[in-house]
Amino acid sequence: MVRDGYFYGIGSAVAAVLIGWLTAWAYAIPVLLLGAFCLWFFRDPERQIPDLPGFVVSPGDGKVTDVGFFSSGGAQRVRISIFLNVFDVHVNRSPIAGVIRDVRYRRGKFLNAMSATSADQNEQNIVTVAGEGRTVVFKQIAGLIARRIVFDPKVGETVGRGQRVGLIKFGSRVDVLFDSDATIQVKLGDHVKGGATVLAVLPVLQSKEQPVAAASEREAPAWKS
Repeated sequence: MVRDGYFYGIGSAVAAVLIGWLTAWAYAIPVLLLGAFCLWFFRDPERQIPDLPGFVVSPGDGKVTDVGFFSSGGAQRVRISIFLNVFDVHVNRSPIAGVIRDVRYRRGKFLNAMSATSADQNEQNIVTVAGEGRTVVFKQIAGLIARRIVFDPKVGETVGRGQRVGLIKFGSRVDVLFDSDATIQVKLGDHVKGGATVLAVLPVLQSKEQPVAAASEREAPAWKS
C-alpha cells in the first residue's frame, strides 16, 4: 500500500472516534467507511512485468479511451490514452526501461479526464524516457477531482520497465506517446493493468546507451510518495 493510504485511514479512524465520543456512534460510520475506502484506494498490488525488448507497458490501470496517430516535429507518432477512475489502482509505472531525460510539470485546468481537451489543458506531468534506442513520453494528467500528481525519479536516473514511479490521487488519466512503427496490442475499451499489460511492441534500435534491465518486483521496492 502507498504510504498516503495509512495517513488517510488513520486520520479517518481518529475523526470517527471523536465524532462517536462527542455525538453518537452512528455518525461515525460514514467517516469509517471513508477511511476504509482510502485504504483500498491507495493499494499497490504486485505485478508480473513482461521482460522482452521493445515492450511498452501500461503506466497505469484503467480503460483505453483513445488510440490514435498525430504529427510531432514532422514525424508521425502514436498516442494511447488510459482513463483511471476512482476504483482503479493509481500507482503509476514506467512504460519502458531507460533513462529519465526530462520531467516537466505543467499547471492547468481540472477538466474531466475523459475529455479530449484534457490532454492539452489539464494540469499534468510530462515524462520523457529514453531506452533501447527509443524515446517514449508519458503524461500523468489530473482529472476532475485529482489535485495532486507525484513523480519520484529525477532526470538522469534509470528506471526499469514497469517500475513504480509515481501516483495520481483520485480520478485521472495517463497518456503514452511513441513512434508509429510500433505494433499496437490494445484497442478502444480494453481494460489494462499498470506494468503488466503490453500496450505496444517497438522494433528495438541500436543505442549508444548502456542497456537497462527491466524491473522485476524483486528488484524494485514498493513505491512510496
